[in-house]
Amino acid sequence: MEGFWADFEKKFTMAFLTGDRWKLYLKGMGTTLELTACALVIGVVLGVFVAVIRSAHDQQRPGKRNFALGVVNVLCKLYTTVIRGTPMLVQLLIWGFVVFTSTRNRFFVGMLGLGINSGAYVAEIVRGGLMSVDIGQTEAGRSLGLDYMDTMRFIVIPQAFKNILPALGNEFIVLFKDTSLVSYVGATELLYYANAVGGKTYQFMFPLVGAAVMYLIFCIILTWLQGKLERRLRQSDRR
Repeated sequence: MEGFWADFEKKFTMAFLTGDRWKLYLKGMGTTLELTACALVIGVVLGVFVAVIRSAHDQQRPGKRNFALGVVNVLCKLYTTVIRGTPMLVQLLIWGFVVFTSTRNRFFVGMLGLGINSGAYVAEIVRGGLMSVDIGQTEAGRSLGLDYMDTMRFIVIPQAFKNILPALGNEFIVLFKDTSLVSYVGATELLYYANAVGGKTYQFMFPLVGAAVMYLIFCIILTWLQGKLERRLRQSDRR
């Protein structure tokens, strides 16, 4: 038993304490959070744009179809189909080793790949939320003299947000975990440093378990924050 604990202490020290290696994990987590935040902004902006285009196309009156809107809608549908139908890792590898072969900014490659992937899922989440709002709300806004974009911004989207918040929160958590894939294109996030420490010490268990624990802790925190926001929104509805 003493030999087990001595071996455990030795491997733990090598993985986290020797040479202040714990700082590498913190540095990697900082990059992971930065990647998540940047990709989330790209995903939300892209997703909302696609969702609004597709919703506007679907809500057109028969006989009053806009040709330009139809073309853009086809492109948006193609985008969501391709992105949601192919693995995230394959997309990142294409971005990193086919599209941006010459760039050394691997953070940018990872951020762009994650953001574009997330945008397709956010688009479907937001579109579902927009379609769940009664069409009478849109007609009421138009009768008040608002154009389509103002009606969406001031009337429809605020109501749809409460419906899509749980799904958006889950997408954010999935995006946070998917940042681990950008190490395959050379971005130096948490998993990259965990593998680097494992390669240095020839002991991968402690670095990988340590990274997994850090992911788990942050996912628990994000889930708690999501639940707290949902409860606050439900309380505002009762008032």
